Amino acid sequence: MIYLHLFIEFLRIGVFAFGGGLATLPFLYELAGRTGWFTVEDVSFMIALAETTPGPIAVNMATYAGFQAAGILGGAMATLGLTLPPIVIVGFVCKVIDRFRESWQLGAGLEGVRPAVLALITLALLMLVRMTLLHPGDFSPAVGELAAMVNLRALLLFGLALAGMLKYKKHPALYIGAGAVAGLLIA
Repeated sequence: MIYLHLFIEFLRIGVFAFGGGLATLPFLYELAGRTGWFTVEDVSFMIALAETTPGPIAVNMATYAGFQAAGILGGAMATLGLTLPPIVIVGFVCKVIDRFRESWQLGAGLEGVRPAVLALITLALLMLVRMTLLHPGDFSPAVGELAAMVNLRALLLFGLALAGMLKYKKHPALYIGAGAVAGLLIA
C-alpha cells in the first residue's frame, strides 16, 4: 500500500519541517536513502523543478517525489500528507494565540524553535552547495585534488547570478530563466 506509506511519510515531514520548503530537504534526503522511491540526485531535480513552478517549494517537491514513487495518486497522497499538519497547526494556533500572546512559555518555545529551524535551513544550504558546486563522488580527496572537486561551470553561473541579484535586484524568475538558458548553452 504505497499510497498510505507516502501519505504517512510526508505527514511526518509536514509535522517537523518548520521553516519552509528548504527545511524539508534533510527529510527528503533521509527518505530517499531509506525508501528508494527517488534518489539523492532526484532531490536536486526536485529543487530545480519546484523553484521554477508556481507554489510553495515544499508542496511542489512532495508532489514530485510522490509522483516519482507512485504516479499521480502518489503525488496527491504525498502532497496531502505534507500539507495536512501545517493546516491543522495553523488552525489551532489561530484559535489559541490570543490567550497565550503574553505567555513567557510561548516566547521561550519560539526562541528554541528558531535556532533549530536555522540549523535545518543551513543543512539544506550545505547539501545544495555540495550537490551544485562540487562534483559528485568521494568528498575526501588529498589537498592537491581539491580544485578538481569544484564544478567550475556551476561556480561561474552561481557567481554571475549572485552578482546580478545583488546589483540589479530583478525578479527571481529572471535569474532562474537565465540560469536555465545558460545551462542549455554551455551543456
